[in-house]
Amino acid sequence: MALALFTLPAAAEPFHHPSGEWREYNNDWLAACPDKIDEDAATYYGYSCFASTGSQELNSAGLPAWKLTLIHNRLTGDVDVAFTGAANGTEVDTSRPISIEFTGVMPQNFDFANDLETRLNTSNQWFVADEFRRDALIAQMKMRNAVILHVPLTIADEPVRKVRLSLRGVLASLDFMSSYARRVSQY
Repeated sequence: MALALFTLPAAAEPFHHPSGEWREYNNDWLAACPDKIDEDAATYYGYSCFASTGSQELNSAGLPAWKLTLIHNRLTGDVDVAFTGAANGTEVDTSRPISIEFTGVMPQNFDFANDLETRLNTSNQWFVADEFRRDALIAQMKMRNAVILHVPLTIADEPVRKVRLSLRGVLASLDFMSSYARRVSQY
């Protein structure tokens, strides 16, 4: 039995992925930093590291229908928070706020018109616009093991979808992104 424990792969061990990224699995989060920094990239992927967790619910592409992502800008050092909705047969109702609930505290509401914004070429990924709310949200994420998103939908029989997302791995993912932000094969 003891020998079997030593043959298992190490958890949270960075590895180089064939797609050209350094990656690390941290509990329920996957963190990645591309090999190259492209300062003129059309999307954040070219100049950022990112880490995300996804819902148990999958869409028709076999990907999480709902995601929570941290994006570390390699040029400025800023860390953003984004929510992604890619569920089949649903449409997010952006006329009502998304609510974020941590156990034991009042839910936080984020209005799509004032508190969230889409960036670059996305239409189903919303970033926290205010840096103070963003930083407070990240601080809470570091201290918790899960969060529940209350996503407003346009479906009459299901006006709000509750999505539980794990936060196990947030701290390690932030550490990985910070460590690998400047690790590039070419810059």
